[in-house]
Amino acid sequence: MKKFVLRRDDTGHTAADFTIPYADLLNEQQLEAVMFDRGAALVIAGAGTGKTRTLVYRVSRLIESGADPSSILLLTFTRRASREMLDRASAILDARCHRIRGGTFHYYCNTILHRYSTRLGFPENFTIIDTSDALDVLQLLRTELKFNKLSQRFPNKNTLLSIISTAVNRRMTLHEVVDSRFEQFLVHIERIEQLAEVYSRYKHQNKVMDFDDLLVYTLKLLQTDADVRNDVAAANRYVLVDEYQDTNALQADLVNLFSSVHRNVMAVGDDAQSIYAFRGADHRNIMQFPGIYPETKIITLEQNYRSVGNVLTLANNVLEHAKQKYEKKLFTQREEGELPALVRASDEREQSRFIAQMVLNLREQELSLNDVAVLFRNSRDSFDLEIELGKRKIPYVKYGGQKFSEAAHIKDVLAHLRVVVNMDDAIAWNRILTLVEGIGPKTAGELIDWININRNTDQILESGIISGKYRENLSKLFALLHSIRGDDISPAEAVDRILAYYKPVCEKKFDDYPKRLKDLESFSGICINFTRYQQILDDLVLDPIEATVVGSEPGKKDEEPLVLSTIHSAKGLEWEHVFIIQCLDGVIPSGYALELDEDLDEELRLLYVAVTRAREQLYITYPVLQQSVYGEFFTKPSRFIDTISDKILEPWMLVEEKEPPMLPGDDRKMLPE
Repeated sequence: MKKFVLRRDDTGHTAADFTIPYADLLNEQQLEAVMFDRGAALVIAGAGTGKTRTLVYRVSRLIESGADPSSILLLTFTRRASREMLDRASAILDARCHRIRGGTFHYYCNTILHRYSTRLGFPENFTIIDTSDALDVLQLLRTELKFNKLSQRFPNKNTLLSIISTAVNRRMTLHEVVDSRFEQFLVHIERIEQLAEVYSRYKHQNKVMDFDDLLVYTLKLLQTDADVRNDVAAANRYVLVDEYQDTNALQADLVNLFSSVHRNVMAVGDDAQSIYAFRGADHRNIMQFPGIYPETKIITLEQNYRSVGNVLTLANNVLEHAKQKYEKKLFTQREEGELPALVRASDEREQSRFIAQMVLNLREQELSLNDVAVLFRNSRDSFDLEIELGKRKIPYVKYGGQKFSEAAHIKDVLAHLRVVVNMDDAIAWNRILTLVEGIGPKTAGELIDWININRNTDQILESGIISGKYRENLSKLFALLHSIRGDDISPAEAVDRILAYYKPVCEKKFDDYPKRLKDLESFSGICINFTRYQQILDDLVLDPIEATVVGSEPGKKDEEPLVLSTIHSAKGLEWEHVFIIQCLDGVIPSGYALELDEDLDEELRLLYVAVTRAREQLYITYPVLQQSVYGEFFTKPSRFIDTISDKILEPWMLVEEKEPPMLPGDDRKMLPE
């Protein structure tokens, strides 16, 4: 049959074709990004310049231009960000926006792998292990290989996971990672390589994947299977990537493969906010984007809608010293505002007193405490301040807490679902078996071996390996697991049955069980929204809920707390008043980042991120004297601020209040001369 090819309609669209008046709602640079049609574009979105707004309107514009919503792939670094964008797009256009495929890299890779996993030798029902599980496995293997009994110190489980994950995400060999970051363990490099290989085999045998595997196996699948690659890429007519500066080497390659058919890809990010190298993020990805896509259109967003002018002047000044960057200069149509303050304190105690007093002053001015944030480089930098806040009964929250799904009691419950979904999940089996009174690691291991060989739990009670002392308890566990198998029970009902079984265990295991039981009640409510066990397991691992953040004092019931946060945790957030504390050389920049320009640049970007969190007023503080295990020593302010003009960063001096003169009748006792 003869084919006649119809050319694409390239006539374009005029403003009259759209229901949304984009030109009236966006500035010139935002509009350029929103109206960009086909090909590759890199949007350099400076802090506070409306990055999310631009992405939301681009999604709407693509749909208004006739794009099938399901042909648009929106990749973000949290599923919450993806949901918020699609909710906003739906609000300004219509419900079609919710048909867009979106989520995190790990979430999207997980959907691909569940569809095509058999091509890699994995079953469709593989389960995902979180960081805590991965650490448990590495500790188990470390012990089995007797590396914990060597005469020379061998890396602990956390260091091992860091080495393995860094090698994967940064495309380095294990030897290169150890040589550059853990030189003291080079003597063990062959053992580390052996353990990494055993860890990989263990995961495959138990049909589990860790977070890195989701990226690694998806990349392998798309690189080696042309049919799958074409199927996946053909479905992605438009690919949009948020926070591109935070991608690692694997994610940059995945973006290239996801967009390999239509080549319509827009990466949005800010090179000046690339601060996650310790997680594997590669600043070079955003710098090299135009080289990967030679026809790239670069659009720079510079109009800031967050901060007053003087805060932006300081931010621009800080960024001037970066070695590798895209040129941009943030500006605003807001007022200039107060000059940022550089506050020199005599020591940490005085620094803490200053901040506490300023916070109380702001509260007297009827500013809500949650409009104020104290930012710092390391969690330990706020310890002295926390003591001072506690003394003055100032409520606060500190960010960087445990994830809800990483709490031991939640992991216990999830483990029951995991063994139902994947009988080969030895990590989950070990967790639930050792919850049974009377069963320790050795017996649990024997039971797991029996289950792996016999592929069921029905005859295990008659197997001869079950002791009478825990036979009854074990039979209750197996009865529970049997009752939640099958399609006739909803996930919510299954979880309620697990909770009925687990609550007595929780009460015995934890001193704070009342709080944990409340968590379990919340978890039960969450499960109503799911239709499959696999959904619960995937979502809670890939998109964990934050645990409750605990403050020092409850304060007033209706009072929002002051925010304490590491700078890394504060990215993407903003407050009216911001304090950056401990701004010292050796802290910002870190003493470990002084040798390489790329490391020093990242520390500079970290300060830039902190500065640009402030809407109205910024205070940068540092103590002149610092305590250490060796005694007191004099400090130096950060090299990033030490040379900034007083006309940009105003010096403040702290002075002690003088006692008022004694008046006649004053009953204060006079101290002797």
